[in-house]
Amino acid sequence: MQPKPNPHLDLHPDVAAALQRGAPVVALESTIISHGMPWPQNVETALRVQAEVQRHGAVPATVAVIEGRLKAGLTKAQIETLGRGGAAIPKLSRRDLGLAVAEGATGATTVATTMIVAAMADIRLFATGGIGGVHRGAETSFDISADLQELARTPVAVVCAGAKAILDLRLTLEYLETHGVPVVGYGTDELPAFYSRRSGLPVDRRLDTPQAVAALLHAQWGAGLGGGVVVANPIAAEHELPRERMEVIIAQALQEAQRRGVQGKDVTPFLLGRVVELSGGASLKANIELVLANARLAAQVAVVYAAP
Repeated sequence: MQPKPNPHLDLHPDVAAALQRGAPVVALESTIISHGMPWPQNVETALRVQAEVQRHGAVPATVAVIEGRLKAGLTKAQIETLGRGGAAIPKLSRRDLGLAVAEGATGATTVATTMIVAAMADIRLFATGGIGGVHRGAETSFDISADLQELARTPVAVVCAGAKAILDLRLTLEYLETHGVPVVGYGTDELPAFYSRRSGLPVDRRLDTPQAVAALLHAQWGAGLGGGVVVANPIAAEHELPRERMEVIIAQALQEAQRRGVQGKDVTPFLLGRVVELSGGASLKANIELVLANARLAAQVAVVYAAP
């Protein structure tokens, strides 16, 4: 596996060495650091996630834009800068990436932009908490995450706990189906509902081993089909939160967002923050556990995928 030369992309030395020798690498996003969790849990979690990837045989490559440079792999100091900056750090999706590079800006990458940078570096596995998707009420707001279009076009597998529970999960699946993105349930026949193991919505296929997931990825891209793959990994039973309880909390957060006129890219961080508050911190603990589990699975798949 050779990294593609790109004049705007910097690879951390450990990531560059791993790619050079064909070793497994797992991409990690940075929006979860700046916008997904409060300080200091955000940095603590980011470092734990990197360590989890390493513990299972792969090299972590946390992605961000630092002073106009696309970065695949960050130093601890860079991760702390993103964590301390919090919501003041711009959240960069595909539309923002060129401007950030041109202006020498620093920003945190979403699922979409992490996929873009990972693909530039030939990193095929990416672990995150949950993907973005179709927002509730999208039939009037047209609020649909750019993550879904990126999954339709960019050949990276995203290991996640499904889409974020604040979204319309049924419409998110419909959108992914329309754009030809396979949604695989890891050890489950249902799409996880992020904090909860079940949503009542079927996945396209259940796969039960890292070997089976890696075989799908080789077939998908080896056949020239392109695009991404969603690997939906349910939160462990001991860490999940009851879906009924979370739906009540999410409904209240949505009502507050509407009353306050929260729109666009501010919606998701506002909702996630209110869910943490309304759940008494339980959702943050669940979020940390599911991210660690996804990092573990992504590393396991990456090891098999990179094997000769």
